This record gives sequence, C-alpha cells and structure tokens, in this order.
Amino acid sequence: MASTARSDRLTETAVGAARPGGPGALAGRTVSRVGYGAMQLRRLDREAAVALLRRAVELGVDHVDTAHFYGDGFVNEVIAAALRPEDDVLVVSKVGAEPAPDGPVPLRLAQRPEQLRAAVEDNLKGLRLEQIPLVNLRRADRGPGLRPEGDQIVDLDDQLAVMADLRDEGKIGAVGLSGVSLDGLRQALPLGIACVQNAYSLVARDDEDMLRLCLAEDVAWVPYFPLGGAYAGLPKVTDEPAVVTAAQALGVSAAQIGLAWLLHHAPNTFLIPGTADPEHLRANTEAGAITLDEATLAALDSVPTRSGDIELG
Repeated sequence: MASTARSDRLTETAVGAARPGGPGALAGRTVSRVGYGAMQLRRLDREAAVALLRRAVELGVDHVDTAHFYGDGFVNEVIAAALRPEDDVLVVSKVGAEPAPDGPVPLRLAQRPEQLRAAVEDNLKGLRLEQIPLVNLRRADRGPGLRPEGDQIVDLDDQLAVMADLRDEGKIGAVGLSGVSLDGLRQALPLGIACVQNAYSLVARDDEDMLRLCLAEDVAWVPYFPLGGAYAGLPKVTDEPAVVTAAQALGVSAAQIGLAWLLHHAPNTFLIPGTADPEHLRANTEAGAITLDEATLAALDSVPTRSGDIELG
C-alpha cells in the first residue's frame, strides 16, 4: 500500500482554513481527508454541540459523518442548526439501523428495504436537506457489533435495489457501504459505490484485501474505530510500543500517530474521528499534517493485526 507523505496537506478549503490531511475525492466532491464523525455530539447539550461543529468548520473540516440513529435524531438536528450553506460541508449519513434507547445498546438493526427508505426520510427531515449527498448502507457482515437475526437477515441485492431507487429519485446523491464483506463489496460494485466504512486500524487490518480493491476501483476508504479498542478486549493502537515510540520522537500524541498512519497507508483513506472535546478535535485535525518517514512507517507497518472478526454488541 502507498506509504508516502502528501505534499498537499495544507491546501485551503472553500472557507479559507487549511485542509486537514489534504484534499481527496469523496462522492464527487473534493473534501479534506480528515473529517468529523458526529456520533459523540449526543453526549453534549445542544449549545455545546453546535459550538463544537462550528469549531470543526473553522479547523477546515468539510466532511461530517452522521446518522439519524445517533441520539435518536438529536445529532442530525444539531448538524442542521450548526452548518451553513457557505460552509460547503459534505454531510454523509447512514441507514440500516434505528434508535433503541431502552435496549442493551442504543440501536438495533433495521435492514429491510422499507426500513432503509424510512431511515432516508428521517435523515432528510432531521438534516433539513432535499438530498443527502452520500448515504452508507450499514450492513452487519464484518467487524465488532450486532449481527442480523430473523427478518433482519436481508439479501444485499434487495437492499441495493432500494438504495438505487432512492438515488434515482434524487433523495440521495451516492451510495456507500458499511460493515460489508469483501464478497458483498464485489457484489455491489456494479451499482457504483462511493465509499466503504469498515472497522479498521493499525492493529485491526483484516480488511486489507478490501482496501486494495477499493483503491483499484476508486472507492473511498473510511475506517471507523480508527484507533481500535472500541470494545473491551479489543487492542488499542495507542498501547502499541511502536506507536508510543513514534509519538515521543515527533512530539505528538499516540492517537495522532495512529491517525497519521492511516492517511499514509493508502491515498483513498478518509478519516472521521469522533470526539466531544474541542482539544481532541484540534489534535485530530492536526494529525493530518504529520509526516512519517520511511523508518517510522516500517516500524508501524510491522505491528501485527490482532483483531480477528470479533462479534460483540
């Protein structure tokens, strides 16, 4: 995989801020390769959440990832209130789950075609948009998390058909996939897939073949859980000795090294780290400007992947 530093990491966004991570193409748009995953906004009150999003825009973030099931619509409402047309922010959402406030986890799968359509409508309403530029279909084929049972076991072709209909109707601009298997991606490619969101990090590289396929097919790679450790028992990137050593040598945090490695590893990678803390937000965007030399990259590349396909949630 390509492991070269990018020289364009300080180009400017439409609002004049430096592009975190430099520019890349996502769903037909040029955006910063370091975006923002909005799920953690549900931990804040409305005023603080709006302020954090405004700060993200000031830092050059122009790619925000969300879902109606984040905070049962709260996060989408905050995004609608915080973002302005002149910010020129690409809003990406996802379907395939729905809120479950009283459940053991705050969501449940919603995989049936009629549920996917209803979720798009919920996202449109909450975000106050006529079209969502990119919507990811959240499967549950890979990675830690829920697994479908009963009527939630739905053929991918049936789901792709409704996503294609929604795109033809103009309600979504492009289709992505999340939590998908390699065979599932191959099956979906003829539809025209804009991106893949799978769990992936320095310590969880089971989807390396999928990343290579995405690179070959000009599909953006948007890893979630980019620092590992999302569930108890999963390895954390920040615990790795090679990561700690690199961070100490460069005078940055171990988390920033983990994010920088992802950007160096493949040129089609976009990051959506989430946080509810303004300082962590700043640090995440600054990770896009870190240059890793060949010796450091070699040390990081040698870190073994230890995740497996753990089923949790």
